[in-house]
Formats: sequence, structure tokens, C-alpha cells
Amino acid sequence: MNFPFVEITPAEIPGNVFKMMAGDWFLLTAGAPAGDFNTMTAAWGALGVLWNREVSFVFVRPQRYTWNYMEKNRRYTMSFFDEKYRKALEYCGSHSGRDVDKTGETGLTPFEPGKGTTAFLEAKLVLVCRKLYHQDIDSSRFAEGWIDELYPEKGYHRMYVGAIEKVLLRKD
Repeated sequence: MNFPFVEITPAEIPGNVFKMMAGDWFLLTAGAPAGDFNTMTAAWGALGVLWNREVSFVFVRPQRYTWNYMEKNRRYTMSFFDEKYRKALEYCGSHSGRDVDKTGETGLTPFEPGKGTTAFLEAKLVLVCRKLYHQDIDSSRFAEGWIDELYPEKGYHRMYVGAIEKVLLRKD
């Protein structure tokens, strides 16, 4: 099988990142495909520059099964898909890896884009990120009250900042 990706720089990422994250969603994945990994659908995140590095910001609640994988692995991936994979992303967002085999149920094909990480061959774009920092969201620091309303059960996210080590863009 031919590798369906070419490597590009973070500055060459095509498209609107707001649409890619909030509208199209992405799979956040930690762990290695040859070993143990988990993926979850995410719609909250950011790309930017911090500490003179191109970085991603991703957010995971401790109640999510993926949180354990984010904690024990140094790297994570963000896999972005075309609209035809919406049902797979919906499934990965509404089922826990504790209970089901998400790749078996969705037909997504895991592969290792490098350094003990997992992404999916069907993705149109993959970011491989190395954790630089994490911090729990502290509700006492919300500047506006409506933000806390997004957390009726007070399950605040942990924010992870990751250096973007590799960007893979689908060739076709």
C-alpha cells in the first residue's frame, strides 16, 4: 500500500482551522497502534504559537477514557476528516473505548505516523504533537459566568499544549 500522505509544515496547513475543529471535528488519539491506544471526537482546540513553537491546544475531561491515555503518553495526534466520515466521528464521540472497539465499529484504519502515536489512514490531515504542558481548567478564573454553565456537572477539562512535530496532508 502506498502511504497516502505528504509531510508539510504547520504554516502550510490548508483551510479554516475554526471550521476544521468546531464544525468538522477531529479525532484526538493517544497511545500506539501496536500497543494500546484510544481516540475520542473533539471539537474544542486551537492551533497557534507559544514559546517560539507551533503548538496545538487540546482539552480532555478526566471522565473521558482518553484522559488516561493522554496522561501516560508523551505524544498525541489530531486527525481531521472529510465530511463522509461524520458518522465515524459521531460514533467515536458517543461511545467509550472502555466498552467498544471504535476502530472495529467504524472501519477506521489506525497507523503509526511516528514515535509511538496513532492516527488514521482515512484522515485528510494529521498533526503529531509532543506534550509540553498541561493544566486543569480552574473555574475560579472564568471572567464570565456563562462559561461555568457549560459545566453543569463541574467536570472541568485539562488543557494540553503540544508542540507540533509533524503535519501529514493527504495526497489525493
